[in-house]
Amino acid sequence: MRSIWNGSIGFGLVNIPVKLYSGVHSSSLDLDMLDERDHANIRFKRVNEKTHKEVAYEHIVKGYFLKDRYIVLDEHDFEEVKPEKTKLIEIENFVNIAEISPIYYETSYYTQPDTQGKRAYVLLLKALMKSKMAGVARFVLRNSENLCVIHPMNGIIVITKIRFQEEIRDTKEVELKEAVTINPKELEVGLALIKQYTSAFNIDSFKNDYSNELLKIINAKAKGKRATVKKIKPKKAVSEDLYDQLMESLNKRA
Repeated sequence: MRSIWNGSIGFGLVNIPVKLYSGVHSSSLDLDMLDERDHANIRFKRVNEKTHKEVAYEHIVKGYFLKDRYIVLDEHDFEEVKPEKTKLIEIENFVNIAEISPIYYETSYYTQPDTQGKRAYVLLLKALMKSKMAGVARFVLRNSENLCVIHPMNGIIVITKIRFQEEIRDTKEVELKEAVTINPKELEVGLALIKQYTSAFNIDSFKNDYSNELLKIINAKAKGKRATVKKIKPKKAVSEDLYDQLMESLNKRA
């Protein structure tokens, strides 16, 4: 596995040299777009929407549409706002990670300490584990400033990128416009249903069924066969009444 970033974690006045490795990869199948006639790859071109002619990369500029026209930005503009190139992930404060809503999470990176930073690395790791806290920090990756939480997992320190507050849309746009009344009996059965389905979280029990079934079809077609895929159909409740549906669910799980 190749590192994607080299730098240090700043823990007070202690700098811990680390390398970052991508902690995730997609489980979706990498499908190419092909011409159905000869299975040649489809390539995309940069085309001027007015002339319909291809534009060379060196003639492409970036712009922001403001009111009724584009404001074009040049390299100097981007340099002005580019964050200072730093190799430091400096912890600004510590928080209870349970206080961070899942909507903020993006992607995670594994860290590995350099030889000279192992003792400081293990100190931070053990301190995070014992305190049950996570560090909040900023760092620059690919010329962009990122917010992240620093937390322990399986004996290593993990850096998980989180979104800034301004990236989260206001829920007011989708909130209920009218009051909905739930009677105590319905709520009681709803809580009982939650209790019945409650178990310890085990990520291994959740698989990407879509990709797995699609791969079966691909392997079968490669052999000139047709795979039989069992489709899971959603079960429909007999009654339209909410309470009856809850009770039916409860009895079915029992």
